[in-house]
Amino acid sequence: MLQRARKKPFKLDLAEMHAVCEANYARLLRLFPDYEHTNTRDFAVGDARVMLKVLERCRYTTIFQLHQYHAHDNWLGRLRVEVRAYHDAGMLEVGMFQSHRKIAARYQYPNERMHQQDEKSQQNRFMADWLEHCLQNGRACGDQGPAGGLF
Repeated sequence: MLQRARKKPFKLDLAEMHAVCEANYARLLRLFPDYEHTNTRDFAVGDARVMLKVLERCRYTTIFQLHQYHAHDNWLGRLRVEVRAYHDAGMLEVGMFQSHRKIAARYQYPNERMHQQDEKSQQNRFMADWLEHCLQNGRACGDQGPAGGLF
């Protein structure tokens, strides 16, 4: 008789998630250091334009909207992310990714919307990669020089 291998239950790595969110907070502040006094920041990354916008400011939190527009939007689509910065904790968390709001920290799999078990962690790790890419390759709009990292 064949025995099925039992799949280990999913366990959220909270320490890793906190580390990613803390690093993302530092990255965002490098990209948008004057967010307290300015509502928008835009720059170019390759052929794409990126806009960071403050949606809401509170004493301990700020909600940002991040948009990436590409010359080939009809093929690539647009990146739309909403993040919440927790200033007292020094963390940045994805709140909305594309059109998906209120993503849970973990999901049973399979589920109705086919979210991965670690959907929220994946979104925060993607945000880490995207912010780092912007830091390394971003340039002021209109700057035609080589992208050597504006920030």
